[in-house]
Amino acid sequence: VQLQASGGGLVQPGDSLSLSCAASGRTTSSFAMGWFRQAPGKEREFVGALSVRHISETTTYADSVKGRFTLSRDNAKNTVYLQMNSLKPEDTAVYYCAFSLVVPARYTFWGQGTQVTVSS
Repeated sequence: VQLQASGGGLVQPGDSLSLSCAASGRTTSSFAMGWFRQAPGKEREFVGALSVRHISETTTYADSVKGRFTLSRDNAKNTVYLQMNSLKPEDTAVYYCAFSLVVPARYTFWGQGTQVTVSS
């Protein structure tokens, strides 16, 4: 599975930004797409994940982004989107998408990072 992440950029506090992660290669009826981020000097942290088990879909979010970030997917494009609203300076980080061929997720495929900078 190959992942292509895109959509990062520089925005001001309170702005919105959408990241996307397109997957290509092996497909399964059950999978998970997760987003993680790593800020300078900090460890990588979980942001959110979209899990699909046959026809059931579940999204989970870190407490720090709950209510501000939303995950969605476009099946036709094999793409998962991370809509980020009400961005804060502390959201500044390199964001990575990851893919798991099983649920519960065990992420074995990672995309390249995309930089998100929130600054006035």
